[in-house]
Amino acid sequence: MEDFNHVLFLWLNAPEHPYALLLAVATFFAEYAIWVVPALIGFGWLRGSEHTRKVLLEATASGLAGLLINQGIGLIWEHPRPFMIGLGHTFIPHAADSSFPSDHLTLLWAVAFSFLMQRRQRLAGTTLAVLGLPVAWARIYLGVHFPLDMLGAALVAALSSSLAFRGMRWYLPPTYTSAIRVHRILFSKLIALGWVGR
Repeated sequence: MEDFNHVLFLWLNAPEHPYALLLAVATFFAEYAIWVVPALIGFGWLRGSEHTRKVLLEATASGLAGLLINQGIGLIWEHPRPFMIGLGHTFIPHAADSSFPSDHLTLLWAVAFSFLMQRRQRLAGTTLAVLGLPVAWARIYLGVHFPLDMLGAALVAALSSSLAFRGMRWYLPPTYTSAIRVHRILFSKLIALGWVGR
């Protein structure tokens, strides 16, 4: 399996001298596309209904659970990144930590899968899920992940979104109550002006 992982990585990884435009596109997806998640959650929270806010809290719980699971996996099994074993070419800086699973893709797909479980948020979920594909390619292309790291991210994201969905009756009511209380304190002036939802 590891040999297959290495062969597939070398097939997808950038050559020593990649096209500048392709390198720029890959860098954008690898490093900046992830910011769509907090931007979407933040905007949705400020302007959304109570139902939307609860969905966003569930999606946030899914993302955080996915990242926590990844940390546990990394502690149990530390898998080196390609550049740590001298494989391929690397074009963005990254800490020499465990590569499996990809945190970027886990977060993106955990939120996407969480949205896909809600009828009203399926368009957003589909959009984020599709966005994950170029993100996965870019992080392999730029040399910081193996292909199987992305498969691991998909599995963890599916698990974390399922856990967040099944367990929401325990954590969502108190979390929502606390979050709304903080929201109304922080944004009281903007709420009064009608710029932010109550």
